[in-house]
Amino acid sequence: MSEPHADHFLSARSRSVDSSGIRKVFDLGATLEDPINLSIGQPDFDVPTSVRQAATDAIANRKNGYTVTQGIAPLRDRLVADLETEFGVSLPVLITSGVSGGILLSLMALLDPGDEVLLGDPFFVIYQHAIKLVGGTPVLVDTYPDFRFHADRFEAAITPRTKMLVLATPNNPTGVMLTAEELQQAATIAERHNLILLVDEIYNQLTYDGPCPPCMVHAPHRTLLLRGFGKSYGMTGWRLGYAAGPKFLIDEMTKLQQYTFVCAPSMAQYGGLAALDADISGHVKDYCRKRDLTFERLSPVFELVKPSGGFYFFPRVPKRFPNATTFVEEAIRHNVLIIPGSVFSDRDTHFRLSYATSDDKLAQGCDILCRIARG
Repeated sequence: MSEPHADHFLSARSRSVDSSGIRKVFDLGATLEDPINLSIGQPDFDVPTSVRQAATDAIANRKNGYTVTQGIAPLRDRLVADLETEFGVSLPVLITSGVSGGILLSLMALLDPGDEVLLGDPFFVIYQHAIKLVGGTPVLVDTYPDFRFHADRFEAAITPRTKMLVLATPNNPTGVMLTAEELQQAATIAERHNLILLVDEIYNQLTYDGPCPPCMVHAPHRTLLLRGFGKSYGMTGWRLGYAAGPKFLIDEMTKLQQYTFVCAPSMAQYGGLAALDADISGHVKDYCRKRDLTFERLSPVFELVKPSGGFYFFPRVPKRFPNATTFVEEAIRHNVLIIPGSVFSDRDTHFRLSYATSDDKLAQGCDILCRIARG
């Protein structure tokens, strides 16, 4: 009896997507003894006690079954009220299985085969592959060297097939936060060319030079906002996010969630409701300090942009290295885990460093990277 052949059975759609380079580094890190891990994209603090208790109480009170597809009413009602206070507009809300779930649902709802989506390069890894998985075409727009929103570059990339423009602020992997003027420019382009503007704000509470400028005030009728609880509250494994935007789009995403994710995890939703009242200001101050510590140690040696949010730096590798992958391999030989920029970009000139770790590990890792860079 012959074994089934992968090429015969696996879809071209699936085979078009490579395994995440981030996961490959995670797997490598598991084989090292006490590595200095500056690769991981999750907080190093625990879920607030009140949030853990709310989820535990939900389980104990037998709230373990399916919720309605759109999410429990108390959480949705609270988010609708909070967003109306923030933006001055009432928006329908869908509770999603993480922001990644919201991204996939939105792409499924909006894209037909061949439709194009504009992405700033560098970009979060899921965007490009999720677009391909639903039959769309990612179009990368160069944002180097400052990683800002260059309106002229984005507008020049628009074709008759362009349907969406995706922004992430603060950005992963660069940590750059868009200004109010940049968001206005993006909204103007979306209006002029009849596009949907997707704004991913998963790091919106981890900002260090002021809050995220409001994205919904410019074109709320064509802007989809995605936010989540994982990064801000240390609950990445709980898979909880939400989408807010035009009713027609939220309704369609809700319909599609019925046949995919069904609903976000029930106990996580009750935890999320408690999280909205949790105080994370201490963690924000800690990460601001870690950001400054990292910048102080790396900036004399590396060309880099100081981030305003999240917990990442995206430095350029010294020119004596042929590419970032070579530099990352050398770092791993010195027990430091970082991610090559090619995971997030068409270029392999930079690397991503996460400062979501202890001060000691962070200082050690930065010092090793500087020694490698100096040669």
